[in-house]
Amino acid sequence: MKANILDLSGKKTKEIELPSFFSSEVREDIISKVLETKKTKQPYSPSLVAGKQSTAKGKVVHRRHVWRSGYGRGGSRVPRKVFSRRGSQFNWEAAEVPFARGGMRAHPPKILAMINTLKINKKEIRIAIFSALSATVNPKKIAIKYETLDEKALTNIPLVVKSDIVSVKTKELLSSLKKILGETLFGIAIQKKAVRSGKGKLRGRKYKKTAGLLLVVANDEALKTSAFDVVRVKDLSVIDLAKGGSGRLTMYTEKSIKDLQEKFK
Repeated sequence: MKANILDLSGKKTKEIELPSFFSSEVREDIISKVLETKKTKQPYSPSLVAGKQSTAKGKVVHRRHVWRSGYGRGGSRVPRKVFSRRGSQFNWEAAEVPFARGGMRAHPPKILAMINTLKINKKEIRIAIFSALSATVNPKKIAIKYETLDEKALTNIPLVVKSDIVSVKTKELLSSLKKILGETLFGIAIQKKAVRSGKGKLRGRKYKKTAGLLLVVANDEALKTSAFDVVRVKDLSVIDLAKGGSGRLTMYTEKSIKDLQEKFK
């Protein structure tokens, strides 16, 4: 597969041959498997001793003539804590159990259930990343991922730019992107953040953010911007390329193509 190298004004400077893995078959099943394996979740649970830090003395005995008996008092057999007593007369209240005030939760979240123990083979990870890379230069796959896009708007795919792009300032960077991508793709490339509608904003999910463009740079290149995601070749993963489905809008620098070829030779 061949690709045009574009300059900052969006004009073709030369043509290069992309590495063979950019022409790989897109295995959606293996991509999904890798994404499932790589899922992480912040474990949370109540304290293991929640509700048990009182002086509750165990179940009340319902036999006659024994210490702390509840015989004849009409009390249920539940753990109770003693507030005061007078001889063998107790002023106590239910404790520890879920239905008691200040008791533990009935079926709380458990940390072990939240730890992802799935594993995946190295060869499958390799197939998945080749598939994800291949999908980023496939106009059909990109058009499927972005409903508002038509294949006709993806004439410049694959997107490969000169490495000069990492050395320009933000204002020039954005104007160059608009020239390279065009008006339609530029609207998708810039990350947008909006307040979520509905109850989700009360539950720690106030904002929604679009994925935007992914710029893949060489290992010795760096670019700081909040307009879109930037990742070095050595840190590139299936999650970057295909989270939410394969075919993410991705741009590569000329040097990053060489680093990718070196990494996966």
